[in-house]
Amino acid sequence: MLFLVLLVNFYGVGQLQAQLFGGQLKSTPSSFPPGHVNCNPKFQTAVVEVTSLTGRIWMDRNLGAEQVATSPTDSKAFGDLYQWGRWADGHQCRTSGTTSTLSNTDRPPHDDFIRVISTSSTDDWRNPQNNAMWGINRSSGGVNNPCPTGFRLPTEDELRDERRSWTGGNNSVGAFNSVLKLPLSGFREQTGEVLAIAEGSPYGFIWAQDVAGQSAPTDARALAYFSGNAFENPYNRARAYAVRCIKF
Repeated sequence: MLFLVLLVNFYGVGQLQAQLFGGQLKSTPSSFPPGHVNCNPKFQTAVVEVTSLTGRIWMDRNLGAEQVATSPTDSKAFGDLYQWGRWADGHQCRTSGTTSTLSNTDRPPHDDFIRVISTSSTDDWRNPQNNAMWGINRSSGGVNNPCPTGFRLPTEDELRDERRSWTGGNNSVGAFNSVLKLPLSGFREQTGEVLAIAEGSPYGFIWAQDVAGQSAPTDARALAYFSGNAFENPYNRARAYAVRCIKF
């Protein structure tokens, strides 16, 4: 009992829970960048490391999540939803306001989700587009890196390697059974609607730092997983998906 009390005093309740129930974990003193908006004023996402089967070190939960997922539909593990390349300015909060005015800067002077109509030529919240806001080729976190110090967005290759390491299946079951415990966190459509269900089945998405390239030059890459499959794919940058940070 005394040992448990000492752990609570040292780590705090959130960090202790992660230590006890998150698997192969290591606490870290990493901090979020100045100005990083916390959607839940009562709590900040614990920064706890977990080593996957690929040997890479990740945060053990999505940005904005209260805890490691206890099931694929654990809402406390869903976390926030980021438009691709945007800073943690508050737009990622699931109840944030919306605006239909596109931004011509990397950091809009507001915390609204930027809605993009379906007739947009790029389906991006920023005009003109900037391909490097979340970094390029692992060399940088980018000007808008929302991850804590020492972490960044993963590349598409890193997400693919993780998916291929899953032993529970190439689907949402494998995603949750993996060391990363990826939940079905839903997404926010480019119109601003928050969705937990798409095409009749719960979905999970994790953004990569990569843009899509020649196949879909206005899009960015993400890992998608649901009950029937999992794959990397290009998606509209105005959509909002979960972020899982990987260590530099």
